[in-house]
Amino acid sequence: MEIYRKFLKINKTAQRIVLFGISPWNKLKPWPSILRTEDSVQAKADTMSGSIPFYQKHHRHYDRGYRSRETESAISQYQQSSSSYSSRSSKSTQGVCLIKQWILTDMCMFLHDCSIRAATYTALDEGGIRPLPTRANPTYLAMDKENQIIGYVVPIFRGSREFESGLSDTEEARAKESAGYLARRDLFTSGMELERTEHKSRRTVMRESAERISLSKRIHENEEYHKRLNEDSLMHTPEFVIKPRSHTVWEKQCVRLHCTITGWPEPRVVWYKNNVSIDPMAHPGKYKLESSYNVHSLEINRCDFDDTAQYRVSAMNSKGENAAYASVVVKMPCLEYGVTFETHIVEKFGVAFGREGETLSFGCNVIIYPSLQRFQPEIEWYRDDKLLVPSKWMQTHWSGDRATLTLTHLNKEDEGLYTLRVITKSGFETHSAYVFVRDCDGEVEGAPGAPLDVQCQEANKDYIIVTWKQPAVDGGSHILGYFVDRCEVGTTHWSQCNDTPVKFARFPVTGLVEGRSYTFRVRAVNKAGMSHPSRVSEPVAAMDPADRARKGTSAPWTGQIIVTEEEPVEGVVPGRPCDLSVIEATKNYVVLSWKPPGEKGHEGVMYYVEKCVSGTDTWQRVNTEIPVKSPRFALFDLAEGKSYCFRVRCCNSAGVGEPSEPTEATTVGDKLDIPSAPGRVVPTRNTDTSVVVSWEASRNAKELVGYYIESSVTGSNAWEPCNNKPVKGTRFICHGLTTGETYVFRVRAVNAAGISDFSQESEAIEVKAAIANGIERAEGGGQGGHPSSLNEGKQCKRGNVGSPEPTHKREPEIAKPAENWSSESCTPDCIEMEPGTGSADNRKCSLNSSVEPETAEEHERGRRGSASPAPPYGITVLESVRDSMVLAWKQPTFIGGADITGYFIDYREVIGGVPGKWHEANIKSISDRAYRVSDLKENMLYQFQLRAANMAGVGIPSQPSDVFRCEEWTIAVPGPPHDLQIQEVRRDALVLLWKPPVYQGRDAVNGYYVDIKEADADFEMWRGFNEKATEKRHMKIKDLKEGESYVFRVRAQNKAGVGKASDTTEPVKAVTKPGTSEIVVDVDDDGVISLNFQCSELTPDSKFIWSKNYEEMSDSDRMTMDTKGNKSKATFKTPSEEDLGIYSCVVTHTDGVSASYTITEEGLKDLLKISHEHKFPIIPLKSELAVELLEKGRVRFWLHAEKISANGKVEYVFNDNMISQGESSSSYRRKSEFQRKEWHRKQGPHFVEYLSYEVTPECCVRLKCKVGNMKKDSVALWYKDGREIKVNEKLDFSEGVLTLEIAQISKKDAGVYEVVVKDDRGKDTSTLNLTDQGFKDLMNQVFSVIANSSTQLKIQSTEEGIRLYTFVSYYNDELHVTWHHKDAAIAFTDRIKSGVVGEQLWLQISEPTEKDKGKYAIEFFDGKGGLRRTVELAGQGLQPSQREALNLTCNISGDPMPEVTWLKNEREMVSDDHYILKFESGKFASFTITSVNTSDSGKYSILVKNKYGTESGDFTCLVDVLFPHVVFSPPHCTSLHPESCIRDGDVILSPEPSTRLNGHQL
Repeated sequence: MEIYRKFLKINKTAQRIVLFGISPWNKLKPWPSILRTEDSVQAKADTMSGSIPFYQKHHRHYDRGYRSRETESAISQYQQSSSSYSSRSSKSTQGVCLIKQWILTDMCMFLHDCSIRAATYTALDEGGIRPLPTRANPTYLAMDKENQIIGYVVPIFRGSREFESGLSDTEEARAKESAGYLARRDLFTSGMELERTEHKSRRTVMRESAERISLSKRIHENEEYHKRLNEDSLMHTPEFVIKPRSHTVWEKQCVRLHCTITGWPEPRVVWYKNNVSIDPMAHPGKYKLESSYNVHSLEINRCDFDDTAQYRVSAMNSKGENAAYASVVVKMPCLEYGVTFETHIVEKFGVAFGREGETLSFGCNVIIYPSLQRFQPEIEWYRDDKLLVPSKWMQTHWSGDRATLTLTHLNKEDEGLYTLRVITKSGFETHSAYVFVRDCDGEVEGAPGAPLDVQCQEANKDYIIVTWKQPAVDGGSHILGYFVDRCEVGTTHWSQCNDTPVKFARFPVTGLVEGRSYTFRVRAVNKAGMSHPSRVSEPVAAMDPADRARKGTSAPWTGQIIVTEEEPVEGVVPGRPCDLSVIEATKNYVVLSWKPPGEKGHEGVMYYVEKCVSGTDTWQRVNTEIPVKSPRFALFDLAEGKSYCFRVRCCNSAGVGEPSEPTEATTVGDKLDIPSAPGRVVPTRNTDTSVVVSWEASRNAKELVGYYIESSVTGSNAWEPCNNKPVKGTRFICHGLTTGETYVFRVRAVNAAGISDFSQESEAIEVKAAIANGIERAEGGGQGGHPSSLNEGKQCKRGNVGSPEPTHKREPEIAKPAENWSSESCTPDCIEMEPGTGSADNRKCSLNSSVEPETAEEHERGRRGSASPAPPYGITVLESVRDSMVLAWKQPTFIGGADITGYFIDYREVIGGVPGKWHEANIKSISDRAYRVSDLKENMLYQFQLRAANMAGVGIPSQPSDVFRCEEWTIAVPGPPHDLQIQEVRRDALVLLWKPPVYQGRDAVNGYYVDIKEADADFEMWRGFNEKATEKRHMKIKDLKEGESYVFRVRAQNKAGVGKASDTTEPVKAVTKPGTSEIVVDVDDDGVISLNFQCSELTPDSKFIWSKNYEEMSDSDRMTMDTKGNKSKATFKTPSEEDLGIYSCVVTHTDGVSASYTITEEGLKDLLKISHEHKFPIIPLKSELAVELLEKGRVRFWLHAEKISANGKVEYVFNDNMISQGESSSSYRRKSEFQRKEWHRKQGPHFVEYLSYEVTPECCVRLKCKVGNMKKDSVALWYKDGREIKVNEKLDFSEGVLTLEIAQISKKDAGVYEVVVKDDRGKDTSTLNLTDQGFKDLMNQVFSVIANSSTQLKIQSTEEGIRLYTFVSYYNDELHVTWHHKDAAIAFTDRIKSGVVGEQLWLQISEPTEKDKGKYAIEFFDGKGGLRRTVELAGQGLQPSQREALNLTCNISGDPMPEVTWLKNEREMVSDDHYILKFESGKFASFTITSVNTSDSGKYSILVKNKYGTESGDFTCLVDVLFPHVVFSPPHCTSLHPESCIRDGDVILSPEPSTRLNGHQL
């Protein structure tokens, strides 16, 4: 034992010497290698220690300076005895030298000694007999698998622990272990003073421990020293070595979240709860934060339900930030033990009225039983079915028993139906009421109301389209238009965007700064003044959509976005854009959209947009300066009424690509028309202060925004708006009316184009409560209120009690109208509910969506006489995608005696063959027998069940369907058709109808096949009825065997093939039932054609449904339907070929009573012939028309017919004129006198054609007339204003035409012209009045001839600039001419003038600029449409390609030889490859542009000078951006020094220098 103690002492000393290379008392600093060895040794020691957490034993980040308090005690005792111990410390330093001396010579001796000693120890252990098992003595020899000695193990001691042995794997470790043995051997044999440690005291043990701690401290300090020497290489962002773990605890338990974080510099750690930092001082005793040696923890004491949240721990230093998350869920035991909450809403808010700018607050008290202190319900507010989010315009508050909503600064956008929903774990309860917002008083009396709902759309870097809705109040006069204002975010300055008001409720705002954010508002204006501005829009950034999608960031307050360009990788010319189309066209702008090209290289592409007037080939680039980056562009400044084509080119650094395919011709103009006036308006009594107003929707209204309703007290003609926000339905409840007063109502429709005319006024109605106390209670309002207002006090149960249904999936159902549904219809005995299958009360309240209006008594009587329907059956899947499935089913066999109003669907998951709980797929009933169930999980198995509902209630559920998998269908062929129906069953034929498949496959369905077989035949007996596919969705099945039962199915096909067959129909027996009648065609006595059908099996609920080609039709412009008793008649209004087809009639609530009639082309002709005979019958006569002379010269005409009815009408005709009954003979006397005079006039010379005028192409006015019955001595005399005119004209008796020509007519030629022809037989006179209006008409015809004679506009270069001109055949001073530039009249200035020289009309543009480019027109006024001549000032003459050259040449003379300088835009030019400048022989100066492009446009000058003076010549060159047309203004000479012009040797510049383009003289 003594030897063992000595060995331990030696072992520990050797360990310190070998591993550290120094004595524990030496003051030298350790080596870097010693630091790494110490780390490994310390790690082994830490593994043996049990004082550190288990999860930190194997992590290098653990701080080894962290120890127990025993270490602190040992250090303090060591400091007290360090002085006495230091004197003996020097003796141990001799071991270092001995190691170097004996490390190689004694290695073998050491191994041999160790092996003998190990064998001795082993023999003693095996030979000893001990009563109790003891721990095996440790061995210090390292052996391999074959028990061969390979080294010596150095034990490591720590405190009172014994030791730990390990096996080294490297040669360096083995050498160190051997050196340790030699040191121990030397000290053991020569150091006798070590033996005095046999009886060590506790103080010595503590001293040794303190030495080790001191040494570790020095090592740690050395590490920190080296870290500070190179901090940059060690610094790194915080990292989570151990992240916090989520916990689920019970209420009142404690929970602790802890994590381990590394990082340099040391990170700062902050804990958050739901993104809100946790402050322990704000909640004393609740939270406890601890941080020690990179271990951070958060402790939450006595958790409650409010502690359920997501917790985040964030670590941050100078290198970055990192975060980790953990969730804490606190369960309340009471909810797990079947507690059911009952919710009651009391003291409800009612219909409220507010005014713009005011603050409105309303709410309800909520009672929840049982009341749990820790439980709070979820409160949600909705407006018009949309969930409200707190903002600066609205705030919500929940005090624990009252829910309040506050609307600050009311605006018309705040008007609507507000719904409060209180959600608990057991369900939800709701209450709704309407809030009306009136316009505030205008600043000017009679001004309109403010617009509303301002929104920004199609935002781009250079424009934003602003839309809004028109106000309901126009102030008594029509709104002239709207002004749009903008304000940059971060400023308060508003600027007006449009100079003139716009009438269309959509306006593109331009001139924005790219990257800035803006808000907008709109003001309305009428003749009285301006309205208040609307509520401002949401901020929107003016930037390219492509940049917005790629960057998605904005500056803090200005909204400026920093855009960077990517470096191109490879230059590839992009391809053609595709799918170019016009997506929007108005008279102000056109919006284009296209798709990027497939080939565009590795860099982004930009686009150039080009336009072309339809019918021409001249393409003009629109965005010449900056190409756009997004595949969408808006074009402005287009001529209204003109047609344009558009195309797009792509470009990048490699060049410009080929253009896309041009669009179809698009005419610039508003495509959206103002909607037509709504139809009939029907008011219905509701409450003491409200009336329900219904109306017929506007016909063919496009993009309808809604309707405005107005009311007026009968006789007052003072109309007030009932709503200030458009409603989209055709039914509205008008509140705030005076009880007992009589009102009339009218409606008008609204869309972006404007507001329609008012509908016809409704019938007057007195405001008082209806029999059933109103369709809604007082708190209801608007478009039908909320279903909960009809079922107050009833708890809306849910199938899944665990959690409320997500509101975003049921938003459309929370506030749907519940019309005409009595509260008694929601009694519990109406529905049999399976436990956990869904909400019974919700579904009962939604059945009324298809119930026709009726009185309370009729409804109750019908309900009591009916029963709920049987369950549907035959549930199939028509289509399946990843998250939804379309179901179809068959109608119940028993409908309960009343029409089925809808169906309800439940679904449940099937996991591992075990079905789950039922969930509702729809809350509001659906009328069709097909429905898409959404929000399903992909690849999950589902079952479905259905219920049918009628006015008696909801029936029992059907049997669960087969198990269907929700997965994406990828088959190419179409799905099965559905809803097969059979009509017109006869003994040998019937009609089969079906609906197309929901799943179309890869291609559209192009036909159907019908299969048939006997009902009792085997499956193999199916046979096709039609060999060729039919495109119709109905077919008449013929050649059936009487009395045989048949079944049918239908298959659809597309290009890929024939799809799956539909479900089989029920068996149908081919038999004609007794009493079956057919449709009869009748033509009545008035020739009216009608189809008539009679049913003998009619029931009180039966209805006649007429169809054309088996598609239901109602009253239309072609037919009218009328039903009386058991007969129904469909009458044609104006029969024509449009009425050809199959007409059928089905009677509901019967045993399949139906019939059809086909009107063919031949049959229609026969019917029209019969109709004409009935309208215009031929009455046979017994005698012809006879004349009888009576006394006093009277005459009687009479005839005798065989048969004529009392309604017969007789008409008398005299000289092709109808004689009315009782007409006096004086009129016939006057007519007879006129005819007598005409006979006498025609006996002599007379006018066959009276005097008229015509204008010749030479603009001469020719008066002409034609005479007849002339002879040689007949004369013709002309007169003007009573004075004879001498005419050198001889009568041409062969033609008989007299003419008088007036050349260069003017105002002095106005007057009354008369011509007289006479001879001995008589005379005749003709007069033509050419004064006032007559002369104006004549001059307008002259102006029309002048306009038509004008030549096309031409362009001429003059000394002053550019002249546009046209020639006419004759110019008249009265001719009114207008010049236009870009479709706007030109305002003439000193620079732009117009005039007339002879027959030339010209427009002079001096010093033309870029702004002068464009389309010019001259318009001649002729009193009608006028005539225009146009020209494009974008290039005339030659049209060179982009690679042609331009050459300018000047002849120069002067002595001495002048110096020549060429200038471009006042800057001196230098000759290069593009601009070649030459001066040859001292006389010829030339300037050549080798390749003309758009950048060559500008002002060019030549400057020549010598010592006697200077001369210059200027040229203006304009190159068009599409095709480089070159336009030059003529050169002019400018003498800089006029006094030198008379000297000898002056420079002479040719006044007309030659200008050549590719050898062509310009």
